[in-house]
Amino acid sequence: MTKPLIAITGASSGIGEATAKAFSAAGHPLLLMARRLERMQALGLPDCHCEKVDVRNREAIAAAVANAEAKYGPVDCLFNNAGIARLADVGEQDPEEWDETIDINIKGVMNALHPFIKSMKDRKAGTIVNMSSIAGRKVYPDHTVYCGSKFFVHAISESLRGYLAPHDVRVIVISPGIIETEVLDHVNDPNTLKAYKDNKVRIGGGISADHVADMIVFAYQMPQNVLIQEMVVTPTRQEF
Repeated sequence: MTKPLIAITGASSGIGEATAKAFSAAGHPLLLMARRLERMQALGLPDCHCEKVDVRNREAIAAAVANAEAKYGPVDCLFNNAGIARLADVGEQDPEEWDETIDINIKGVMNALHPFIKSMKDRKAGTIVNMSSIAGRKVYPDHTVYCGSKFFVHAISESLRGYLAPHDVRVIVISPGIIETEVLDHVNDPNTLKAYKDNKVRIGGGISADHVADMIVFAYQMPQNVLIQEMVVTPTRQEF
């Protein structure tokens, strides 16, 4: 391959799927990881290794990376995208939803990072793009645990950036606002769901996941000595 391997978690839908298509169009081989294998395979992308992976399983991620790298060489960019949005009134929310959010959005992020930190540092090359949210920069009603998980992504990204910068490895945070994805499928609280949908209508809807994908590819394609540390993108009418 003339271009290096790109790894994406949460690649079966939304921003993960859009970013897979964008990197494929740019000529990169792909490692796509998600729980819905058939959705990734249905994309029909060339030079694409798909594996059914739950980011809560560190060993499964490591195995998927090893399998893909045996075909295409080392991963040059990780889009650490997998996440879940269990939004609800924290006083009424089932704590099992807290556990799920923490396990996927916090532990899962670290599990996905694990195969790459040392290898990129040793190779003195690589880019990590961590998926956060505008909810990782400010808090919202009924987003308590979700906001906490995304604030975590910002914190570990800043620390990791400082750790890897001397080794020419870039760490980028992408923080979208309201995007047209399946995020609302994970909301079980009817009042929270209604408030979210009402706000979405008020601002004229979300923006396409393709725009976020284009931003990620743009940041990656900058020279290795150029780091766009964080990108925040929202609909123009989303003022908070």
